[in-house]
Amino acid sequence: MTHGLRLPAQPVSSRKPLSASPAPLVDVHDVALMDLDGVVYRGSEAVPHAAWAIGAVRERGMRMVFVTNNALRPPARVAERLIAFGVPAVSADVVTSAQAAARLLAERLPGGAAVLVTGGEGLREAVRDVGLRPVATAREEPAAVVQGFDPDLDYARLAEAALAIQAGALWVASNTDASVPTERGLLPGNGSLVAMLSTATGAAPIVAGKPERALHEESVRRGGARFPLIVGDRLDTDIASAVRSGTPSLLVLTGVTSGGELLRAGALYRPTYLAADLRGLLVGHPGTRVHAPAGGSGGAARPDGVEVEAVCGHWAAHVREGTLSWRKVRPAGRPAHRVEAVSAIGGDGPGDGPWGNGPGNGLPGEGSREDDGLDALRAACAAAWAAADGDDPVRELAGERPPGCADLD
Repeated sequence: MTHGLRLPAQPVSSRKPLSASPAPLVDVHDVALMDLDGVVYRGSEAVPHAAWAIGAVRERGMRMVFVTNNALRPPARVAERLIAFGVPAVSADVVTSAQAAARLLAERLPGGAAVLVTGGEGLREAVRDVGLRPVATAREEPAAVVQGFDPDLDYARLAEAALAIQAGALWVASNTDASVPTERGLLPGNGSLVAMLSTATGAAPIVAGKPERALHEESVRRGGARFPLIVGDRLDTDIASAVRSGTPSLLVLTGVTSGGELLRAGALYRPTYLAADLRGLLVGHPGTRVHAPAGGSGGAARPDGVEVEAVCGHWAAHVREGTLSWRKVRPAGRPAHRVEAVSAIGGDGPGDGPWGNGPGNGLPGEGSREDDGLDALRAACAAAWAAADGDDPVRELAGERPPGCADLD
């Protein structure tokens, strides 16, 4: 039974980057489409707070669908791995890119067709489950090649895939993630090996995993989601999938995306919400407000030279002559200039909702809401994105930076 599920006040596809959610995300969305690598675990290590947060949101009624671009393990083994990290799960909770790739193959090939599997057991099982026949060499004249991440993949197996592709076999890749996060750092992912085969053959695969729609549609279907939330750590897969499908997203900073990468994100890679880790599902989120001269950055600048300014909480970030810098906003007063709310959702007006009724600077509850350490980064991203969208991107950062922005590049 759900715990106080509050349906969105406007269509999910209309939500903009760094939106406000006065209600905790767990009370707004019915299903979390949860990435794994870099979100729940990193290699053989659990991400701090992940297991606790997942348990807490389940108690509040949110369902979990664990969605992974990693095609190496079958769903049952992924569930066992989650249990080892303290996250109760069964195979039905897991959707992999191997399953999405196998569905793409089944839609294009006759039953029983031979498929050369260039990957691990997860791919072989998925291919068998849809009525196709896994093979290992190009001599078996496969109708297709399916490629997924496998740390034991060697040159000989890649060579067999190259020969089959050059002979005309359909080529499907489970995903094209260039790297995989581990406890030792980022290691080459399936996308790196896909690039190798593409260079060798001159061909390009059909891609099943994020950010393509096949895996997203499979996840929504299996989860029975009406108001899903995509949760992930990668801009080029998780967040891009959300933007393409019009689904709200939560980016967590526990995996591959740094603050600097987020600052430079193009329009197709900007998350709806931002949190340090999965505990961000249990809280409301502040919005950002952006002020720019009429007509964009090409319009007349304000007298103080500020071309774009964005406000989040008690931090304002502004772009002046290509330089991004910050200032603290007084708790009890609004900015002197008019700002436009670019990312508010729901029916709560300024100062209303669960965050409290402080005067603030016009965002919900700024008089009482505590900064989670990311407000300055949210403001910086909103300002940098607005400047970039106006064809005047940030070229330099101020030397003095607030908390959460010290390592920006």
